[in-house]
Amino acid sequence: MFSNFLIKRFVKDYDNVSDVKVRGAYANLAGIVGIITNLMLFIIKLFVGLFSNSVSILADAFNNLSDAASSIITIVGFKMANKPADAEHPFGHGRIEYITAMIVSFMVMLVGLQFVKTSFQKIINPTPVTFELWPFILLLISIGFKFWLSKFNKSIGNKINSSTLKATATDAMGDVFTSTTVVISFLICKFTTLPIDGYIGIVVALAIVYSGFSLIKETLSPLLGEPPDPVLVSDITDMVMSYDNITGIHDLIVHNYGPGRIMASIHAEIPSNIDIMEIHHIIDTAEREISKKLNIYLVIHMDPICVDTDEIVEARNMVKDVLKKYEEVKSFHDFRVVGDHDNKNLIFDIEVCPKCLANENRSSQLLSNIEKDIREKSPDIGRLGTAPTFSGQG
Repeated sequence: MFSNFLIKRFVKDYDNVSDVKVRGAYANLAGIVGIITNLMLFIIKLFVGLFSNSVSILADAFNNLSDAASSIITIVGFKMANKPADAEHPFGHGRIEYITAMIVSFMVMLVGLQFVKTSFQKIINPTPVTFELWPFILLLISIGFKFWLSKFNKSIGNKINSSTLKATATDAMGDVFTSTTVVISFLICKFTTLPIDGYIGIVVALAIVYSGFSLIKETLSPLLGEPPDPVLVSDITDMVMSYDNITGIHDLIVHNYGPGRIMASIHAEIPSNIDIMEIHHIIDTAEREISKKLNIYLVIHMDPICVDTDEIVEARNMVKDVLKKYEEVKSFHDFRVVGDHDNKNLIFDIEVCPKCLANENRSSQLLSNIEKDIREKSPDIGRLGTAPTFSGQG
């Protein structure tokens, strides 16, 4: 309820999450709420940690301070990511959001490693922990705040598809676990003189390190280039195929330049006997309408296909039957017959699984076997031109 109140109060046009300004407003709100909440928790836990002489509580306090710094980085990152495209960055600055998520992740790991050292020293040179009821109650309240903050960031992160806010939400939920562990150890210290505080401090610190490492893995993937969203791929292909005179599609490539900044290109097969001006109008309309509906920048390349002779239809069906036996081949396209009689050449592309292309010997053997099978069915073919490809994302 309170989360919805904040969103409606501080984010104008909050349902229009595809708008860059609205995404920025969401990020600013999440960042400011994160700064206020984490600074408040840092002050509470710092005071309790110093009062009780607990290294695990102090570790938890400085973890909250690093989260406040992360929120500042998140705000700065979103502002930089929303800068318009320029000559040096023609596709904008959207990937800065991924870089800021990486910075947040490294900061989380650094805090964890520092407190591994501090906790180990506490085990070697233990000092008694002072338990009081009111610090214990304050720590319980802090867990509730952190749990709410995790849900708040996760909700906004999912709403605007932000890897940075999703990472922040994951970090906050990890803090709920570590804070709960700290509270339990603080309570146990009331009944024992064992240096449990140091051991719990190491557990908390290692949990923080693991959280940071997991966040790095998540944010590194889109920077390196991960496969496109299957739903987006399905939407693009279905929409393109819905237009008149487009008989097939292939070579879909999706480039991710940051959340809400996606560029895609696709090849569309069209009958070669269609008037060029008519099909050009269809392609232009498809690019414009699909780009607007999916909030992407789509480029469609036209591939004219000759389908008006029995010879070509027969040759195409023959190749289709041959390729059915190869599991590595997903589809074939750009099929054409060049020449005639004794000088007839078949030229086409095949789409194969990426693992096949990764192995050069396997790829060459596949092409050799396909050519052999086609020549057995049609010995009069002069040259056979094939090229393996696969669809992907940059």
